Amino acid sequence: MAKSDEFYRPISGNVLPRFSGPSTFMRLPQIEDPAGLDIALLGIPWDGGTTNRAGARHGPREIRNMSTLMRNVHHVSRISPYTLCQIADVGDVPVNPIDVMDSLGRVETFVAKIHAAGARPLFAGGDHLCTLPVMRAIAKDRPVGMVHFDAHSDTWDAYFARGSDAGSKYTHGTPFRRAVEEGLLDPKRTIQIGLRGSMYNEKEMAFAEEAGMRLVYIEELYEIGVAAVIAEARRVVGDGPTYVSFDVDGLDPVYAPGTGTPEIGGFSTHEAQQMIRGLQGLDLVGGDVVEVAPPFDPSGNTALVGATIMYEIMCVMADAIARRGSNAGPS
Repeated sequence: MAKSDEFYRPISGNVLPRFSGPSTFMRLPQIEDPAGLDIALLGIPWDGGTTNRAGARHGPREIRNMSTLMRNVHHVSRISPYTLCQIADVGDVPVNPIDVMDSLGRVETFVAKIHAAGARPLFAGGDHLCTLPVMRAIAKDRPVGMVHFDAHSDTWDAYFARGSDAGSKYTHGTPFRRAVEEGLLDPKRTIQIGLRGSMYNEKEMAFAEEAGMRLVYIEELYEIGVAAVIAEARRVVGDGPTYVSFDVDGLDPVYAPGTGTPEIGGFSTHEAQQMIRGLQGLDLVGGDVVEVAPPFDPSGNTALVGATIMYEIMCVMADAIARRGSNAGPS
């Protein structure tokens, strides 16, 4: 592992005020080549899979702006990610806003370069369909498990089917069904936390249930408590490579109103932080924060939530990498 003084460090707010300088994730350098990185922070400014309220394409830019409020050391775990790992902002995927399949290919190619360099991707979306091509890039050789925070399972088959037309198979409500079908996601090592809201029909959750995913509805979370949910998540994913996906609509909309599909009755930001911190020690090979849609929250608070959750995931990832060896690549 490299010495700590060789690692990139954020620009200090005591050196350059937080409202000035370049806008990058965590005020880290923005670089093009991921070689030598342990964690690559990237933006996927694309919401072409959105079925109703668009706007998540603006998420990465605003999350970068709000990430200037993040500092160097986690106040609870005392993890100092920038002394454990080489972390940098590798920019945004050059997406095509009017072509779904082209954009999926562009994301996969961009992240495949990161993966080949031995770095682990942590991205800000974008809608939740962005996670599918990321999994295609990092899970071709071995399926990953997943800890998924969301109000929705995102395992629907297709949207807007009509007569003999099968409809749209690639939307932000379908990524994890496609990931299971493509052998990228191990459903028996997948837990979905915070599920709630009305459904299109009584069979909406059938695929996830029959595939063996562990579904934690919000009612169960509040019945058994955060600590028990963390323990269950750790049991489900085990010691294998695990991906963390955080949709901000898992939160109650009082905490994150700037999202495309809000559902009342969700968990709090503090409960989300507790659950992510409880993943420390797992083999986290990638992660994301998705569905931050700034146009629905002029206050900027949802983007701040996105930046903070991204920082929480980054700290746990950095700890996982340090335990296994810097730039060793996914196990």
